[in-house]
Amino acid sequence: MAMEITQFLLAAQSADARVRTEAEGSLKQFQEQNLPQFLLSLSFELANNEKPSESRRLAGILLKNSLDAKDSGRKELLVKQWCAIDLALKSQIKELLLRTIGSSVPEARHTSAQVIAKVASIEVPQKQWPELVGSLLSNMTQQESPAHLKQSTLETLGYVCEEISHHDLVQDEVNSVLTAVVQGMNQAANNAEVRLAATKALLNALDFSQTNFENEMERSYIMKMVCETACAKEAVIRQAAFECLVSIASTYYEVLEQYMQTLFELTAKAVKEDEESVALQAVEFWSTICDEEIDRQEYDSPDTGDSSPPHSGFIEKALPHLVPMLLETLEKQEEDQDHEDDVWNISMAGGTCLGLVARTVGDGIVPLVMPFVEINIRKPNWRSREAATYAFGSILEGPTIDKLAPMVAAGLEFLLTATKDENNHVRDTTAWTLSRIFEFLHTPDSGFSVISPQNLPRIVGVLLESMKDVPNVAEKVCGAIYNLAQGYEDAGASSSLLSPYLTEIIQHLLAAAERTDGPESKLRSASYETLNEVVRCSNLLEASGIIGQLLPVIMVKLGQTMDLQVVSTEDREKQAELQASLCGVLQVIIQKLSSKDETKPIVMQNADQIMMLFLRVFGCHSSSVHEEAMLAIGALAYATGAEFAKYMPELFKYLQTGLQNFEEYQVCSITVGVIGDICRALDDKILPFCDQIMSLLIQNLQSDALHRSVKPPIFSCFGDIALAIGGHFERYVATALQIMQGAAQVCAQMDTLDEELMDYGNQLRRSIFEAYSGILQGFKDAKAELMVPYAQHLLQFVELVSKDSLRDESVTKAAVAAMGDLADVVGEKIKPLFSNFTFCGEFLNECLDSEDDDLKDTARWTQGMIARLMVT
Repeated sequence: MAMEITQFLLAAQSADARVRTEAEGSLKQFQEQNLPQFLLSLSFELANNEKPSESRRLAGILLKNSLDAKDSGRKELLVKQWCAIDLALKSQIKELLLRTIGSSVPEARHTSAQVIAKVASIEVPQKQWPELVGSLLSNMTQQESPAHLKQSTLETLGYVCEEISHHDLVQDEVNSVLTAVVQGMNQAANNAEVRLAATKALLNALDFSQTNFENEMERSYIMKMVCETACAKEAVIRQAAFECLVSIASTYYEVLEQYMQTLFELTAKAVKEDEESVALQAVEFWSTICDEEIDRQEYDSPDTGDSSPPHSGFIEKALPHLVPMLLETLEKQEEDQDHEDDVWNISMAGGTCLGLVARTVGDGIVPLVMPFVEINIRKPNWRSREAATYAFGSILEGPTIDKLAPMVAAGLEFLLTATKDENNHVRDTTAWTLSRIFEFLHTPDSGFSVISPQNLPRIVGVLLESMKDVPNVAEKVCGAIYNLAQGYEDAGASSSLLSPYLTEIIQHLLAAAERTDGPESKLRSASYETLNEVVRCSNLLEASGIIGQLLPVIMVKLGQTMDLQVVSTEDREKQAELQASLCGVLQVIIQKLSSKDETKPIVMQNADQIMMLFLRVFGCHSSSVHEEAMLAIGALAYATGAEFAKYMPELFKYLQTGLQNFEEYQVCSITVGVIGDICRALDDKILPFCDQIMSLLIQNLQSDALHRSVKPPIFSCFGDIALAIGGHFERYVATALQIMQGAAQVCAQMDTLDEELMDYGNQLRRSIFEAYSGILQGFKDAKAELMVPYAQHLLQFVELVSKDSLRDESVTKAAVAAMGDLADVVGEKIKPLFSNFTFCGEFLNECLDSEDDDLKDTARWTQGMIARLMVT
C-alpha cells in the first residue's frame, strides 16, 4: 500500500533550511529502503486532484529523476532498478500515470506525460508495455473525451515518440499514431491547445513516418495538414508547423519536389510578414535544404564509385528569389546584438543561411549579392552598411578563388578603413569579415593569398589598432589575427612574412587579455587562443628568441593566479578559467620549443619551475584546470624525456586523483592520455608506479559508473605501458588480456543500426588492437611466448573486423598492424594459425588496394612479416 507522503513533499520545499533538510533526508531514506513503494506513493500523489499543487509538482520531478539521468552510468542503474520492480506494482504505477493525463490540473497532466515517456523508453523497446499506444489512442477516438484529455494525450504521444526508436513500433501503430496526430491538427474540430500539442507530436513522430512518406497519397495529406497549420491564427502553432517543415526537409528531402513551390511561398510570406519566432523557422527550412544539398555534393565526389543520394538542386532553382529574400533580412538587426552571447535573430539567421547558400551553389551567388553590397556599403544608415558588410562576409566560403579574388582585392582597403566606422555594429561585422577573408583567401602554401608583402604592414597596423576597440570588436579582431597567423603556418620553412610583427602582436594580445572593460572572460579567452595560434604557426628559427622571452612572462602570470583572492564560487571559477588559459599557452610554448633540438634547452632550463607551477595549480582543486594542466604536463613529459622521472613522486597523487574522477570523466580521459605520454618519456623508469596505475585502470574498465568514452583510451594506455616496461608487463598480462577479450566480445554484439554506438565500437576496436600491438612489441626481446595463448583470439578478432563493411579506416590500420606484430614477435610457434586463418591474404589484398598510403604501407609490412614466418 502506498504511504502518505504529502507532508514530506511540502516540507522538502520549506523556506526553513532545517525543516527542508530533514524532509529531504526522510524522502531519500524511503527511496533507498523501499523504492517500489516510494514510486507508488509518488504516483498516487501526482494522480490525486485533492492534493496541493506543490506536493504534486515535486512528486512528478522525483518520479522522473527515479527513471532517467543525464549520466549514462546512473541511467543504467535506474533502468535496472525499474526492471526489478514487481510487475503488478509497475502496472499500478502506470495505471495511475495514465489516469493523471486526464487531470483537470494542467501541470499534473504535463508532468505525467513526461513520466509516461520515461517509462516507455525503458519498457517499449523490451515489448513490456504493448497496450500503451492503444490506451492513449482510445482517448482520441472516444466521442466524450474532453479537449484537455486530447491535448495531454497528444503531448504524451509526442514525448513517447521522442524517447523511443522507430524500430520499437509496428507499422499499424505508427499509422494509428499519425492518424490521431493529424486529426488533432484539424482546425475545424479542435481548439488551439489540442492543435499545438498535435503539431508538436507530429514533429517527434516524423522519424517513424518513413513508410507513410513513401506513399504519395499519405505523404500529400500530411504535407497538406502541415502547410495549412503553418497558416494558423496562432503564432505559436505556426512556429510548430514550420519546425515540422524543417524536420521534413532534413528527413524526407528526396520527396519534396512536388511541394517546393508551395513551400517557397509559405516561407517567403513568413520571412517577410510574420513574427520573428515564425520567420526564424522559415529561414531554418532553407538552411536545412542547403545542409542536405551540401552533404549530397560531398558524397557525390567523382572519386567514390558509390551511387550518390538524389540531389534535386532546390537551392539552385530558387536562387533568384531566395537570395533577395535573405538579403532583406540582413537589415533587421537588433541594437545590442553584438554584446549578447545567446542572441539569435532574423538578421543573423538570414546571414547564416546566405553563407550556406554560397557553399551550396558556389560562384552563382556572387552576381546576386554584390549589387546589394555596392549599393548599401556607403549609405549613411548604419543598418545598410552593416548588412552590406555581413552579406559580403557571408559569401566568402563556396565560390571559387578565381571568382572571389578580384572583388576581395578591390574591397580589402575599404574594409580596413571601415574598422574606424562610427558605428560599433559595423566595426564588429567588418572585423568578422576580415577574419573570413584571411580564413578562406589567405593560403600562401597553395599559391594564393590576398595578403602581400606590400599590404601586410597596413593590415597588421589596422588589426593591432582595432585590438583597442570595444571588447566585442576586439574579440572579432582576435579571430582575424588567428586566421592571419594560421595562413602562414605552412608557407615555407625558411622564413615567415609575419615574423617581424610577432613581438608587437604578442604584446597587443597580452594587453587585450588583461582588459577589464566588458565581459572580460570572452575577450581574454579569445586573446589567449589567438596567442596560442600565433606561437604555434610561427617560424621557430626566426621566433625562438621571442617565444623564449614569452615563456617567463606566462609563468609569472600563472604564478600570480595563486594569489588571487578567492571568496565566492564565482571567484573560484574566474581563477580556474584564467589558469586554464595560461596552462594552455604554456603547453603550446613547450610543444613549439621542444620540436627542435636547438630550442629544447629553453624548456629544460625552465622545466623545474614550470612543473612546480602545475603542481600548485593542481593544489587549487579545480577540475577544469586539471584538464589544461594535465595536457601541459603531457607536453612537458615529451620535452624532458627521462628527466621527467624526478617529478613523478610529487605528481603521482594527482594522476591517481585524475584516474578516479568519474564525475568529470573528461579529466579522467585526459589523465589516461597523459600517463601514455609519461610512459613514452620514461620507458622503464615508470615501473615503480605501474602496479598502482594498472590497478586503477583495470578498476576503471570494470566499473559501470565510468563514462564509456574513457574506456578505449585505457586499452591504448595498456599498450603504452607494455611498450615502456617490456617483459615486466608479464605480471599484468593475464588480467589485461582477459578484459581485452571481454571487450572484443562486446564489440561483436553491438547494434550496428545505432550510429553513436558504432562510433564507440570503432574507437573500442581500434584501442584493443593498439593494446595488442603495444603488448606484443613490449615482449619482442623477451617473453614473446607469453602471447602464444592469445594469438588465436587476436586473429579471430581481426577476422571478425575484416568482415565488417562499416568499420573505420583507423580500425583497419590498427588490425593490420596488430596482425603484423603477432607474426613478427611470436613467430614460429603460431605458424599453423596463420595457415588456418585463410582470410588474412584476402584482407591484406583489400588493404593494398586502398587509397590510404599509410594503410598500404602497414599492409605491405604485415604481408612481409607473415611471408617471412611462413617460409622459415
